[in-house]
Amino acid sequence: MLYTSESIERIVDLFSTLPTIGRKTAQRLTFHLLRQSTEFVDSFAYALVELKKNVKYCSSCFNYTETDPCPICSSTKRNKTIICVVEEPNDVFAIEKTSEFHGLYHVLHGVLNPLEGITQNDIKIRELLQRLEDVEEIILALNPSVEGEVTTQFIAKSLKPLEIKTTRIARGIPIGSDLEFADEATISRAIEGRSVV
Repeated sequence: MLYTSESIERIVDLFSTLPTIGRKTAQRLTFHLLRQSTEFVDSFAYALVELKKNVKYCSSCFNYTETDPCPICSSTKRNKTIICVVEEPNDVFAIEKTSEFHGLYHVLHGVLNPLEGITQNDIKIRELLQRLEDVEEIILALNPSVEGEVTTQFIAKSLKPLEIKTTRIARGIPIGSDLEFADEATISRAIEGRSVV
């Protein structure tokens, strides 16, 4: 589409590079910003610059933080003998929302994917293996994908000689869905991960 302004075109192009933002949504966001006050746009731009400048990896768990170590790793209320391993920082937020887990985390920042050339050196597996002193359990909470499964198996195999209890989160049928629409692997995992009622 031809815009009457190079500035509009530039912002639409930038917004459309964001995940899940198509060209139409990028255009709506751009026009929304144009309708806002200069103070709002300045504040928005400043917040983006500050985000990039201030947020970094926690040197222990590799979650995003402004303080190092992050508030979870430095909390005296967390169980430091259990580490939950996740793919991305978004996964930490998802688990924290449940208020069910009170241990520590380790963010891999990806999964193994030999087809795309992603090896254990490209994600934070080595760093996980270096922080296992006094750890009694590792919970593998990786996404249920082929790559997630490969990564889960690789980490479990790496931990086996260390005799650390290694578990994985149960997977199954989401609440509100029907069995007839679930695939065989999901139903199989649901049966495997069953619990006493």
